[in-house]
Amino acid sequence: MAKVVAKAGVKKEPGYLYFVNKNGDVARVQMARRGQKSSKKQEVVAKTGVKRETGYLYFINKDGDVAMAKMARGRKKK
Repeated sequence: MAKVVAKAGVKKEPGYLYFVNKNGDVARVQMARRGQKSSKKQEVVAKTGVKRETGYLYFINKDGDVAMAKMARGRKKK
């Protein structure tokens, strides 16, 4: 399962997409809506500076912390 890497405590607001950016910080961008122009300018919400490892997926969990989970790769074909 997922393991918490950094405590950020981010409070999520509706209408925003939260993610871990290239620098390892928690960032957000406004979600695109039909018929609206949205700026793709990302806003850093919390500085965590997480160092990424290959083969892992990094995400913001329900508590607002940065978590990591092993990616499912190379499954056997039936």
